[in-house]
Amino acid sequence: MEFVNTLLDWYMSNLNYFTVALLMTIESSFIPFPSEAVIPFAAYKAAQGNLNIFGVVLSGTVGALAGAMVNYYLAKYLGRPLVYKLADSKIGRILLLSREKVEHAEKYFVRNGKSSTFIGRLVPAVRQLISIPAGLAEMNMRDFVIYTVAGAGIWNIILAVIGYYLYEVREEIFPYLGHILVAVGVGFIIYLFLKSRKKNRTNNTQ
Repeated sequence: MEFVNTLLDWYMSNLNYFTVALLMTIESSFIPFPSEAVIPFAAYKAAQGNLNIFGVVLSGTVGALAGAMVNYYLAKYLGRPLVYKLADSKIGRILLLSREKVEHAEKYFVRNGKSSTFIGRLVPAVRQLISIPAGLAEMNMRDFVIYTVAGAGIWNIILAVIGYYLYEVREEIFPYLGHILVAVGVGFIIYLFLKSRKKNRTNNTQ
């Protein structure tokens, strides 16, 4: 528990508008990192008076757009063959990419058109990768930015409201709410790691 306390204190003390934007850039790119471990914590800190809730949402949305643009331009300039080659590579598996995930994102984009870059930001299984088919299709940049900002903004508002509300009711629920949030975030990261290892073993045995 002492380690968790130390980790939580360090994380919260270093959580500011810049780190929120940076972490959300990572989350929105192809690197697996949950936004649920960023925005709710920053909103929790905003409820304490150390950050501004609107600044949290804004910085998180700017970061999400930056990460989405990384995916967009990588897909646009690498092209479909190299994108799928990366997804099939060891590096791709480490990043939890796979041909199936990229194909799923592409089919979602084809089915829903450019609005999928808005809707997809609200869908956990699609959110991080929807920018890849947009880049492959060379979607109009203005539309891409508008839809991405709108979708990411709504998602960040939802997470911010949750984090802010949890601070408001923390005494009525648990005195260790922050520890529980950290445990959930760490557990999710461990889950992704174990899932990646299991998939690597499956691929190696085939």
